[in-house]
Formats: sequence, structure tokens, C-alpha cells
Amino acid sequence: MQDRREVEWQLEAPDLGRLAARLEALVAEGMLLPPRRRRITDLYLDTADWSLYRAGYALRLRSAGRGAEATMKSLAARGGDGLRERREISEPLLKPDARLLEGSGPVGRRVRALAGRRELGVLFRVETDRTSYAFLLAGRKAATVELDSCEIRAGTGGRRLLRRVEVETEPGVPAGELEDFVRELRETCGLSPAALSKYEAGLRAAGLSPPGPPELGPEGTGHSPVLGELAFAVMRSQMRRFLAHEPGTRLGDDPEELHDMRVACRRLRTALRVFRKALPGSAARFRGELGWIGGVLGEVRDLDVLLAQEGELPDGLRRALEREREEARDRMLQALDSRRYWCFVEEFAGFLRRGDRGHTPGADRPVLEAAPELVVGEHRRVREAGARIGPNSPAEDYHRLRRRLRRLRYTLEFFSGFYGAAAPEYISTLKNLQDLLGEHQDAAVAAATLRHLAREGRTAVAEGLARACEERARELRGLLPGRYPEMEGPLWQRLRREMERRRSSSES
Repeated sequence: MQDRREVEWQLEAPDLGRLAARLEALVAEGMLLPPRRRRITDLYLDTADWSLYRAGYALRLRSAGRGAEATMKSLAARGGDGLRERREISEPLLKPDARLLEGSGPVGRRVRALAGRRELGVLFRVETDRTSYAFLLAGRKAATVELDSCEIRAGTGGRRLLRRVEVETEPGVPAGELEDFVRELRETCGLSPAALSKYEAGLRAAGLSPPGPPELGPEGTGHSPVLGELAFAVMRSQMRRFLAHEPGTRLGDDPEELHDMRVACRRLRTALRVFRKALPGSAARFRGELGWIGGVLGEVRDLDVLLAQEGELPDGLRRALEREREEARDRMLQALDSRRYWCFVEEFAGFLRRGDRGHTPGADRPVLEAAPELVVGEHRRVREAGARIGPNSPAEDYHRLRRRLRRLRYTLEFFSGFYGAAAPEYISTLKNLQDLLGEHQDAAVAAATLRHLAREGRTAVAEGLARACEERARELRGLLPGRYPEMEGPLWQRLRREMERRRSSSES
């Protein structure tokens, strides 16, 4: 099993005889070791809705002799000289069977996370006669040179022949050390950078075209937009972000993918609330579904934050938290694979495509007329939440303030394009305050999680770390009185004046 970065040149070889002769000459000179020949059969697979492609990967099942393996390769952009850098994750198989989903290796786990209950299907097949040479540099193996003669076969009857050479660096060998060798091969053998990878060539031979981003409708607005028009533009933009980060969230390799999906989910909920008077009553049901999804994502996110905290966690505690995270990820994947989730995605996407504002009178209200009222209303709710907080307030009160502050920030972001520099300057103030409250919430959640582990006796150090998190939360609460007045300061007053000025101008 391996997870590595593959660095290789992919070059077209129109004259295999000329290339083979040159490689044999290099064997005689001692630059290449004698070749190894084998026949390889590759099957490339994906689900009907291209779940692996949308995650940025190609899936290959390979059989060569008695061995078989499954490999996921990232879909990397090619360099101008044929150089490609890709992530490659592999695991051995007993046979090249699409039922690798049943396995527990790194490829099987990732494919299950992306495909869920959807079946894999064969996109195309590649039969390759390969001759492999080891390239020596200063007496050590620096690269593998592979001369391939490939036939691509698609179920549609499409076929394509490829003749190429691939020069793949050994792990730890910089590509720069091989540039002279690759340049010499290109010049003496008439090689040129490959225009397509084997995966891309296979898709073309099969007549397959993976889908682009989902069509949800326009994200732009007219010169003088009305509230309903802006509402749908905002929601379409956020839904695209939400869906774009779903594959990375499923994979779980980069915690920021889940974070970004969760943020898009929150912004969608805020938009449905802020623009509710410009939307039909039926839109309200989507807020509940987004709340459910956000909760499922939040379980994993809280543990990601705790695992990423500064300083080394004791091994026993880290293992306990990682088990908690895996259990939370299992629940998240079950939710994302559920009929409830797919019904939400399909219904909400259809709602956005239609742009159905119904007969809601508020939909035709000019944005510049409506925005000040909506922004000031959210600002008032933040002040009300802040007024409840005193020296002995529980963590829940601070969390309520944070949620309302976040909602004010998102609301203002929806309208920020209409108010010049006044809006982003005040948004920056809100973000700084939100970050403080977010760090407080992270500390409070971490303390609760650690106390839970301590009560279950799963790790001996959890109690002490929980107390440290609670102390950090107290320190952060002490910073709030010095920061909170900024919300009412000169930048807020400037923004209010700008909103009123533009409203008056629009009415004249």
C-alpha cells in the first residue's frame, strides 16, 4: 500500500523502433539497466454520476501477471514539457474486481466514501505492452523509463492506439536532476509532450464527457436589482460552493473542505432567513434540512479542530479522539448517502433553477430600499444578545452572541457590493470579533469533549486538558469587553450613513 506523489514526464513516441534502439544503446552505455517486459490490463471506473471524477481522481484496476492493484490518481494539470505531478494512492488486490469497495485499504475506504451506495461501472479498458528500464544516476536508480504500446478499448466500440514513453522519478529525486536526460531523449528520438493522459485519451475514445458544475441559474443581478433577484443569486452561489466541497468532505483528507462546505451551508441558512419575505413560504423547509446537514458536519468539524490544536496530544488521547472522529465521519457519510440528503439536493437545486419567487410582494422590493432595514435588524439582534452577557454568563450565551454576529456578517456580505468600501471595512471588524468568539466556542466544545472522554475512562489525561481548555475560555471571555464596543464604533456609523445615502439616491 502506498500514498505518494508521482512525478513523471509523459511523451508521445511516434517511432517506437527509433526510441527502442536509443534505449538499448543507453543500456550498453550503463545508463539504463536491462529491460523488463510485461503485459498490463487496466480498467478505469467511476459511478454513473462521476463521483470520483468530481473529487479530482481517476480510479484504475490493474492486473499484470499474477498481481493486481487498485490505484487512485489525482487529475493533475500537465506542464508545458509533458511533466505531470499527481497524488497516487494504491493498494494490492487478490484480483482486479470492482468489489474493492468491500476492502479496508486506503483506496477502498476512499472509493466507499465518495461512491456511497452507488455502483462502479467500467469507463474503458487499456491493454498495454510495457518495456521498463531503470535509469541510473551516479550509480543509483533515479527514475524508471517505460516504453508503452497501448490499445484503449471502450464499450461503445471506440478504440485508440497510444505510443509513448514515461519517465518517472524515484521518490526523493528532484525532477531537475532528470531534465537533461529527458531533453536528450526528446531531441534524439523525436518525442513531444503528450497532449492527453491515458485517462483523458480513454474518455475521448469512449465518447465520454464528464459533467461540469451543476446548472443552478444565474448568479448575477441587474443594474437595479430587486430583493428576490438578489436572494436567488446569493443562494445559487453558495449552493455551488456547498456542492463543490462535498467530494473533499467525503474524502476527509483536508479538514478545510468540510469547513468550507459547512460555511456554505450556514450562509444558505442565513440567506433563507434574511430573504424570507422575498421567497415563497415553501422555501422555509430548506432551512430545516440545512440545519440537519450542518449539525452532521459540525460533529466532525469540532473534532478536527481539537485534533489540530497546537502542541502534541498524548498518544492515548489522540487515538481516542481519532476514534471519535471516525465514528462521527461514519454518521456523516451515512447522512450524505441517505435518501433524505439526495432529495434535499435535488429539490433545492430545482428550486434555485426555477427562481420561483411565487407571488411574494417582498420579492419586487428594490435592494437599496430593503437592505438598510435588514442589516439594522440583524445588528439589533446582536446588541440584544450582547446585553445578556455578564461576568458569570454561561458559554451558551457567548455562543448565541457568536451565531447572531455571524448572521449579521453574512447578511452584510450579501449586500456589500452596493456600499463601496464602507461594507468590507465594517465586515472586517465583525470578523475579528467573530474569530474571538469562535475561539471561545472551540475551547468550550473541546472541554466538553474531553470531559466526556474522561467520564468514560478512555484516557487518563483528558480531565487535566479539559481544565486547561476551560481556563482558555475564561481568558477569551475577558477579552470581549475590550472588543465588543467596536461593533458600535465609527465604522458602523459610516456604514449606516452610506446605506441611507444610497437608499435616498435610489428613491429620488
